[in-house]
Amino acid sequence: MLLLAAMTVSIGAFAQFQEGKGYVGASMTGFDLHYNGENGLNIGLQAKAGYFPLDNLMIYATIDAQHNGSETVADHIGFGAGGRYYVTQNGLYLGGGLKFIHAYHSYNDLMPGIEVGYAYYINRSVTVEPAIYYDQSLKKYDYSNIGLKIGLGIYLFDD
Repeated sequence: MLLLAAMTVSIGAFAQFQEGKGYVGASMTGFDLHYNGENGLNIGLQAKAGYFPLDNLMIYATIDAQHNGSETVADHIGFGAGGRYYVTQNGLYLGGGLKFIHAYHSYNDLMPGIEVGYAYYINRSVTVEPAIYYDQSLKKYDYSNIGLKIGLGIYLFDD
């Protein structure tokens, strides 16, 4: 019985990451640990839309806004693109991308980033997605950050 239950869960999970499926999601960040060492309220929102061109591989576009409570790092908005590879059928993923940010004071930066996360299914198509991420500033090392984010994802199905 346990083997049958495990096989059923594995088959159900595989359907979530199949070629041709869509994805929309939103995340909240805010537990950033900035390299500049300054404290303050750090909170951000991120929206994401994606598509699976191949099984287990998602490409996506993202837009976000970040409030930084420090005097060194300015509030900013950003947009970018990236991809995720779902390592196992249970939801563990590795991601990477590139985003362009614009902050007031006419500050612009390109930030490549990586993340490791997990898509925990609440039901057939909705997930809670905690992740650890790192964004590297190409303009100034102090603007790079590492942090935690938690989001909700909706995997879109055509059947």
